[in-house]
Amino acid sequence: MIYFIRASIREPVAPDHRLSCPSRLWRTLLHELARRGGGHRESGAFLLGKRIGGRRVVRGFICYDDLDPHCLDSGIVMFDGAGYGPLWQHCRKARLEVVADVHTHGGPARQSRADRDHPMIATPGHIALIVPEYAQHLVSARELGVYEYLGGHRWQSYDGKLAARFFYIGVWG
Repeated sequence: MIYFIRASIREPVAPDHRLSCPSRLWRTLLHELARRGGGHRESGAFLLGKRIGGRRVVRGFICYDDLDPHCLDSGIVMFDGAGYGPLWQHCRKARLEVVADVHTHGGPARQSRADRDHPMIATPGHIALIVPEYAQHLVSARELGVYEYLGGHRWQSYDGKLAARFFYIGVWG
């Protein structure tokens, strides 16, 4: 019942959204990414939540460097595969799943060649978000790079208005 009420309120604002996040959680995430990146290096996290129908709802996150303490050392994200074991264990314990991943870039929110060639979760349908300017300010969905993995190193990209329709950030995340 509560989900139906939330969806009814959210529908006029973001009718096509496929991913949503409560605004308070989004602000907390951006603050944490900014802190960990220190304004001069990339940082990132797996977004954890539930799939409800065809939509994904973010309920929490776990930062890459909590799973792989050295993954940010070079200035860009270099996540060691050994970090996936603790990720899956955390998901089981929290009864959540990875619904997307997010990482920062120093400039615009565009995928690098490495991002395209090495998805964090190489399963078709996975969503990757890129936050510009190392998350040094509050970033709206319109400012993000939103990418959906299609498989075979192919991606569908959403930015600007399309990103805001795809990813809803709000009270009723």
